[in-house]
Formats: sequence, C-alpha cells, structure tokens
Amino acid sequence: MADRLIDAARAVRQQAYAPYSRFQVGAAVEAIDGRVFTGCNVENASYGLTLCAERAAIAAAVAAGAREFRRVAVATDSDPPAPPCGACRQVLAEFAMDADVVSVGPVQRAEWKVRDLLPSAFTRELLA
Repeated sequence: MADRLIDAARAVRQQAYAPYSRFQVGAAVEAIDGRVFTGCNVENASYGLTLCAERAAIAAAVAAGAREFRRVAVATDSDPPAPPCGACRQVLAEFAMDADVVSVGPVQRAEWKVRDLLPSAFTRELLA
C-alpha cells in the first residue's frame, strides 16, 4: 500500500479528539481517482455520539463527491494494529467492498480486504 496513505493516516491521528479513551485513531481513504481524504476519531461525553476515524474520512470523501475507494489506511498506537470496528466495517462495505485495508501501529502492520473484515455484509442489493 502506498506510503502516502499511511503517512496521511498517521498525520491526521495527531488531530484526534480522544479525551475519554485516549485511543487516537487516524484514517485515510484513497478514492478511485487518486484523491486522498482523511479523518480522525472525535469522542463525545455521550459515548454513543463518538465518530470513528474511518467514518470521518469516508464522510469527508463523500462530501467532496467521491463514492468509490480502493485503499484505506488506519493508524493507531497499538500493536498488534487495530482493525476497523464493526460500524466502520459496515460503512466501508457500502463504498469499498473490494478495497485494501492496512492498519499500522508503531511497529506492526496488518492487512485485509473490506469483504474479509465483514463477510455477509448488509448491502443495498438486500433492499431490492
């Protein structure tokens, strides 16, 4: 996976607002056209309102008109690296079922396809 995507995820991680968990996460998504969008986690005192980095990056991309993605990078301070949570997996599946996902910690890295992270995803085809 391109180092620029990992670098972008690591850089935006520094902007995370995580006063409760202290678990800062940065994410970067690469659209089919090569544009890169980033997001970080934004916690809230009402924990259920917390926004994950992956969903923040997808939302930024969608706001800019991107709808298809080929790569996702997630950066945390944990080894082994943390995969996207269940909610983020579902959102990623909506836009990027075949995307490569890399999660990096200080030393280790892990890689998956979105479809492997969320087998039997709930998709728009089920709504027909």
